[in-house]
Amino acid sequence: MIKDNIKNFIKKHNLSGTIIVAFSGGYDSMCLLDILNKLGEKIIAAHLNHNWRGEESLKEAENCKNFAKSRGIQYYSEILPDSIEKTETAAREARYDFFRRCAKKFNSKIVFTAHNFDDNAETVLYRIIRGTGTIGLQGIAEKRDIFYRPLLKATRAEIEKYCKDNNLNPNNDSSNSNTKYKRNFIRHKIIPLLREINPNVTEALNSLSEIAYEDNNLINTYLPTNLIQASEIEQKRLIYKILNEYNLDYDREKIENIQKFIQENKNSKSGKKISLADNLWLFVSSKKAEVISRTEKHTEEINISKCGEYKFEDYIFSIEKYNEEITEFPHDTEYKAYISADEINFTLRHRKDGDKIQPLGSKGSQKLKKYLNEKKIPQHEKDKLIFLCKDNEILWAAGIGISEKIKVAQKPTHMLKLEKR
Repeated sequence: MIKDNIKNFIKKHNLSGTIIVAFSGGYDSMCLLDILNKLGEKIIAAHLNHNWRGEESLKEAENCKNFAKSRGIQYYSEILPDSIEKTETAAREARYDFFRRCAKKFNSKIVFTAHNFDDNAETVLYRIIRGTGTIGLQGIAEKRDIFYRPLLKATRAEIEKYCKDNNLNPNNDSSNSNTKYKRNFIRHKIIPLLREINPNVTEALNSLSEIAYEDNNLINTYLPTNLIQASEIEQKRLIYKILNEYNLDYDREKIENIQKFIQENKNSKSGKKISLADNLWLFVSSKKAEVISRTEKHTEEINISKCGEYKFEDYIFSIEKYNEEITEFPHDTEYKAYISADEINFTLRHRKDGDKIQPLGSKGSQKLKKYLNEKKIPQHEKDKLIFLCKDNEILWAAGIGISEKIKVAQKPTHMLKLEKR
């Protein structure tokens, strides 16, 4: 039954390609990995060793590696740095950062985690205790960004039975029984007490989760999308929505602090940001509000030596000979440009130290940094920009403008285009 549910889940979401599986080696993730392997999916087992329990953690990591090897499954692991705070919240954030890195490393857009039916009930109850709103009552999302949870309809008992029936030997994390951790306290202490009132409390909490999901979908159809222009009550709900989407813990005080920050900075021209979590911020300016993450330094670059199409990250760059008459030039903000060039010998890349550009209509070059500041490009956007270059001279800043050095005097020689794949 679990196998069929996972198979149907993959069809439902129309998933194909490499799947990163969050693999702790416990019952849930071992069940998930085993089934995906039997279904013939292309999978990579990703294990993050928290290294909080010394020899036990090392043994669990070794068991994970051996299990993957015995099934011919590609395995990748890292050890959590000692600098990470030993709390549930810090550990969860570190895990999700790790899985995002894995997805990028292995060119995947799918990460499966093994949250189950009981996990969702415990999450809903935990949020009720913390005073959540209806957004938090939705519990664990079936899909969020690149993360998918195909076991949400499977109970813990069903998963344990699968492991037993298939002779699997999962890790037994001793910390799972330690009730000093809030979620363990709920699982081992509170849920059993609630079963004395309602033997089907797990089902009831999951039912509440589904009702809240349906209600929130209805409410969201009436919500504005612009956080800056929203009313205070709409703004508060949008903030809840953002924090929930990123699986962040929150309380009323945090919501109010974020809302106060928005009110204080919604007229800022350059914009300011407030931290939501490690490597995650809310950027607010007079034009927009958006969630941004730490941008890794981009080092990829490709040589452009002839006409044709080139793959660059998530984009297709094309350069074509152009012989037709044109009546109108593209705007600078378009991802298309006409140029005049004697030869094709360029590089496509992100910005580097020392880059310069001669803006269209200018008599001399200036530092790229100054040019981007004059164009009022937000700081967090600068590293994402894509440039056509000759050495350290920027010839085209896609979506911003071309250089005086390749401007069309009479008739274009080539057309440039950058499109999202």
